[in-house]
Amino acid sequence: MAASKASKKTPLKSPARAKPKATAGVSKAPKGARGAAKAVPKAPGKARSKKAAAPSQALVLETYAKLRARHPDAHCELDHQNAFQLVVATVLSAQSTDVMVNKITPGLFARWPTPEALAAAEPAEVQEALSKIGMFRQKTKNVIGLAKRLVAEHGGAVPRTLHELIALPGVGRKTANVVLGVAFGTPEGVVVDTHVQRISQRLGWTKHTEPPEIEQDLMELFPRKEWDMLSHTLIFHGRRVCAARKPACAACPVSAECPSAFDAELVGRKPSRNRNA
Repeated sequence: MAASKASKKTPLKSPARAKPKATAGVSKAPKGARGAAKAVPKAPGKARSKKAAAPSQALVLETYAKLRARHPDAHCELDHQNAFQLVVATVLSAQSTDVMVNKITPGLFARWPTPEALAAAEPAEVQEALSKIGMFRQKTKNVIGLAKRLVAEHGGAVPRTLHELIALPGVGRKTANVVLGVAFGTPEGVVVDTHVQRISQRLGWTKHTEPPEIEQDLMELFPRKEWDMLSHTLIFHGRRVCAARKPACAACPVSAECPSAFDAELVGRKPSRNRNA
């Protein structure tokens, strides 16, 4: 009777503990059955992508070296001849593609080749020149505004510090680091666009989802001298191999090091939260 009452008072305990002495073979069978079910291994990709430890810095750098070897031609794909053209082109590339920007900047710079010329331009005429890209009205205000600031505050030259660059209309940290890295070779951070974000997450280089935190993780993993080329390399890899929806894992040189490679059919289903390509 005592055993029966104890059994009724402890209905939430596991079957093994609720019936410790009653027909041991029977009481252990359900537990063993459930244990066997839990012991069935998950698909390799799922287990690896969700539970794998963060890679060591040595492995990260080794992986990056393979990506550099795969994309030796990685570079900024915005056509430009000087820092002024680069900062304008980068501002125009927001919510647009490099290909589209490269189609309109030759005519733009042929007509307004210097900060002084663009600062004095008629907004309606600049707006017409930019009408084929997204947000062209706001971008017209930005490029004319930044040209005026360059003339008034910097003697027509593009400043070489992050603080001064982000004070220009339309220029944020991402744009500033593009200019600092490409034009001057002195980046103060890593450019995190949608490709850089996606690939650094898939490779396990960061667990964050927002560009500022991802940038900090990459800055800690890589030496400053690689910050600029790191972005170009990951962008090229994202465009050529590691696409958002259908990554070509079979053709990827770092699939063995990639925690997401086994989940290739799944990783493309989560949209990036950073939409600035």
